[in-house]
Amino acid sequence: MDTYYVTTPIYYVNDRPHIGHCYTTLLADVAARFQRMRLGRPGDVFCLTGTDEHAEKVVQSAAQRGLSPLEWADRNAAEFRKAFDAMDFAYDDFVRTTEDRHKTRASAYIQKLVDSGDIELGDYEGWFDASQEEYVPENTAREHDYKSPVTGRPLEKRTEQNYFFRLDKYEGWLKEQIESNSIRVLPDARKNEVLGRIRQGLNKVPVSRRIKDGDADWGIRMPNDPEHRIYVWIEALCNYLTTVDTDDRRRFWPANVHVMAKDILWFHAVIWPAMLKALGEEAPKAVYAHAYWIREGRKMSKSLGNFIEIELLEAYCERYSTDAVRWYLLTQGPLGANDADFAHDHFVETYNADLANGVGNSTSRVGNMIDKYLGGELTMLCDGEYGFPNGTALQTALQARQNAGKPAEGEMRTFHFANLTREAVEKAIAAADGFEVDEMVRQGLSLVRAVDDFISYSAPFTLAKQIDELEDGPHALATILYSCAETLRIASLLIAPAMPTKMAELWQGWNCAPADGISLEELARFGGAHALKKGQKITKGEALFMRADPKEDAPVAKKD
Repeated sequence: MDTYYVTTPIYYVNDRPHIGHCYTTLLADVAARFQRMRLGRPGDVFCLTGTDEHAEKVVQSAAQRGLSPLEWADRNAAEFRKAFDAMDFAYDDFVRTTEDRHKTRASAYIQKLVDSGDIELGDYEGWFDASQEEYVPENTAREHDYKSPVTGRPLEKRTEQNYFFRLDKYEGWLKEQIESNSIRVLPDARKNEVLGRIRQGLNKVPVSRRIKDGDADWGIRMPNDPEHRIYVWIEALCNYLTTVDTDDRRRFWPANVHVMAKDILWFHAVIWPAMLKALGEEAPKAVYAHAYWIREGRKMSKSLGNFIEIELLEAYCERYSTDAVRWYLLTQGPLGANDADFAHDHFVETYNADLANGVGNSTSRVGNMIDKYLGGELTMLCDGEYGFPNGTALQTALQARQNAGKPAEGEMRTFHFANLTREAVEKAIAAADGFEVDEMVRQGLSLVRAVDDFISYSAPFTLAKQIDELEDGPHALATILYSCAETLRIASLLIAPAMPTKMAELWQGWNCAPADGISLEELARFGGAHALKKGQKITKGEALFMRADPKEDAPVAKKD
């Protein structure tokens, strides 16, 4: 893989940033961070987000507030940037569809489709979903009692002269591409949904509307026909290409994955690839549509007033750390076909199990033992292979543990940390390739669990008390702690995309920040060139995560 390009949807500026926006952007951010480390070439990874600003609703909302559409868009685009900064998202570009760089190129693409006959002028009568600014097929309108499938608001019967995109022309091609996974639609449940709808037959889709007297001058006009305005959804889709259609960024095309919520899957998995085919461009390699968040077991809605907006996420970040919130959203979120519940009790349970008692406790315990028993310095290297019991002097120190339910003599429990870490990296890379970014970072947590298990068997704290009685005691203790620390170092590399700040703290304390320009497979080689070294200082440091009180009330969003 030479480059990696991941996108979020561009978000309507009429919305305030909430958990849905932050979750989708987190997925893209974590994927991009992992690929930067995987390749060892940060400049070959591109993560795009931004705002979609040419909707009719923007004009209406701006007028209600006595603002121009651009003033209203400016205000809300800034809110998205602020929210994304609060969540520590490291995107490479933030595109706004009101920027000339987007409008100029999008207009040129539309003109090319007109010239090729893929967009043509015609009359249309159908059901218009004003809340989504799109037409809904008759069968879909009927199925939803002529209400928006997304918002439930009544559909409008409209008759208009429009420009149409010949989506029907690409029905066979789309079906073949998706069935063969040339365009991967993920997860599989979404692929089946899309194919089922394609098999019902595709029609032309309107891509413009005639401008009426009194309409605000907002949006992109049809090239060579200024009486028509391009529908927001079609020019918005073009942002994924307009942003990288430059001499220095063209190498990123096509996108490796477009990430979004399931409600806009059709646009990205069907209409957008067909447009690209008509333009002579490569289609995205994958389209991933995740499910929704609910809250405390109930669907989120404006009427219920239970949306998790950025202020509540910030309150959780302030109490538990931004990295803890990122970890919870990533590992417990709706990455798949099923919705996920944001529940405070579950947050605390996950935080304590994975972070306070997991990553935090393991790194703290190992750091403390190295400080206490080795003077804060690694004194031995090893290959990370152990068997218990194995007839060595170490067995004597473990005899008491054998009598407390551990393996009887003759049985063997083995640990091969070089193999364990290599397998974890391989599984993380495979998960990343399938955009299973939650499973990707869990591979790091699996190594933390392995270290905790190893400590239970090797009992370095018991060994330290008997060290003077054992011929191999000092060597055994030093190699055990080296193996623990080295495995945790590798675990931190896999966890870092989800928790960049906390892992950076660990790297600083352990003097093991990953070198620039080195691939993940090289960085994560147990005992390799970039491993912990003999004589390396390991600072004791503060625990990365303190245990949370399950009885404590949930954080409350601060109000302006």
